[in-house]
Amino acid sequence: MAFINQIIFIGAVLAVISILLGQLSSRLGAPLLLVFLLLGMLAGEDGLLGLNFDSYRATYAVGSIALAIILFEGGLRTPREVVRLVFWPSLTLATLGVVLTALCTAGMAVVLLGMSPLEGILMGAILASTDAAAVFMLLHGQGVAVNARVGGTLELESGMNDPMAVFLTLMAVSLIQAGTTMTGWDVAVIFLVQLLGGGLIGAAGGYALRWTLQRLNLSAGLYPVLATAGALLIFAGTNVINASGFLAVYVAGVMLARAPYRAQQVITRFLDGLAWLAQIAMFLMLGLLVTPSDLLAHLLSALALSAGLILIARPGAVLLCLLPFRFNWRERGFVAWVGLRGAVPIFLASIPILAELENAQIYFNVAFVAVLTSLMIQGWTISRAARFLGLEVPAVAPSAQDLDISLGHGATRELAGFRVLDGARALMHTYGDLQMPNQVEIVSVIRDSTPIADFRAVPARVDDYVIAIAPPAEIAGLHQHFAYHAPDERLAPAGFGEFVFAADTPADNLALMYGLTLGPVARGRPIGEVLHDELGDHVVAGDRVKFGEIELVVREARDGRITRVGLELEDTRVHLPVTRALRKLRHPVKTWRAFRRLTGL
Repeated sequence: MAFINQIIFIGAVLAVISILLGQLSSRLGAPLLLVFLLLGMLAGEDGLLGLNFDSYRATYAVGSIALAIILFEGGLRTPREVVRLVFWPSLTLATLGVVLTALCTAGMAVVLLGMSPLEGILMGAILASTDAAAVFMLLHGQGVAVNARVGGTLELESGMNDPMAVFLTLMAVSLIQAGTTMTGWDVAVIFLVQLLGGGLIGAAGGYALRWTLQRLNLSAGLYPVLATAGALLIFAGTNVINASGFLAVYVAGVMLARAPYRAQQVITRFLDGLAWLAQIAMFLMLGLLVTPSDLLAHLLSALALSAGLILIARPGAVLLCLLPFRFNWRERGFVAWVGLRGAVPIFLASIPILAELENAQIYFNVAFVAVLTSLMIQGWTISRAARFLGLEVPAVAPSAQDLDISLGHGATRELAGFRVLDGARALMHTYGDLQMPNQVEIVSVIRDSTPIADFRAVPARVDDYVIAIAPPAEIAGLHQHFAYHAPDERLAPAGFGEFVFAADTPADNLALMYGLTLGPVARGRPIGEVLHDELGDHVVAGDRVKFGEIELVVREARDGRITRVGLELEDTRVHLPVTRALRKLRHPVKTWRAFRRLTGL
């Protein structure tokens, strides 16, 4: 009993310290997952606490549950329009991209680690997939916004590529084990069951879960418990029939989020906290599991393999997979760089150990070094890479929503609460003058803990608490009235348009004012339609079209349609750090002087 209490106490202390250190890591720009991992290592066998933890079976079980929760929560956060926009490139990266990365990494593993070709394929399969936990957290937590085409591709890919990596790992383990024979047909059948089975069960399970939530009248606290239990039921049930539970639970989250459902905000917030807890537990456990002194034997080879994975295997796979799709070189470069490795490779590396393969510990140690390298190099530089490649877009205002309350079975609207933040648009109006969507009505305003009797005639004030009744589909968008909105020049990064126009501005007026040559097809048409002719459907913020010396930038787009346009009088490319760096290379003297200043020579 005392031992169990000590384990609970130490686990809780480590979790609290991890969260507190997270505040410091955000100031330093370090990825928070790296903090969790290093803290686990410090508490482990070679660390300060000297805890001896070596249960790979427990790690596999806890890791499976944690990844299922993280993937389900990630699916819930994936907007429908993102799925429509980047489904095919993401699917290509999640399947063909994983295979190409695994094969390239396998070749390097044979050379660097002296493995057999089959062992190299196993090493490549373990390292091939990007990690959903790392991608979701770092894309949303580094204080930089990239365009929806790039960010959506990375998120959707990381949610869908685990099944391929698991499939390749299990196939390689089976082929390495003595006495195992498999035909190509057997491999194809297993792959189809994994992929199609996981996708179909996930879609059906997500729909069934939404149907159930809509028809049950439960206590508010039980809705998120039901959603979480349903997600784990989908995950485990899919695994029982040897399909991909990871794909199923991610697809279930996407399907559940395709339409409004009861207690949506309560469930979303609960799962957000639960996903954080899952990440903390998983990375702390992985840190405890590794013995740093064991990493030294193959450290140089593992570092070389990690470098090859970051600089050769991932970029090569991305380049080939994205060739058929509309990505420019800067977008391909960012997708290639943000091939983050996290818990999944370490999780997969425990499979050879559980299967008792020869030299199985090498897979685990190399995978750990690769993950650590990826988090330190790629994870630490995500925001810098986005700025370097000029892929920043105006940041979305943070949500002001604080509460939602279901009105019971059959209700078409729900109560929602919003805190008025400094800089909100509502501060320029009285509550009666706010333009609310259809079927949205403010029912009360609370100021200084007291409801305002005739609030419609009262101007909004910071820290007012607004209670509205609205359809679930409208709740997420209402925060635009009450959330912080920075001035446009602070929202937009450099090179995103010196002047801003509405998409319905006549193209003729802009052509006359700025000397644009738009051609006869632009006459009498809005500038937004002219840009759509050039860019096609599914436009995202950050897309650009050059007309002579002037560049038009999509400043804002909603549901694939342009709403605001930025105009750059100077070629935007000179604003990009990567372009400035390349231009300096043309001047050897200036380049040498800059190098001396940088290195102190």
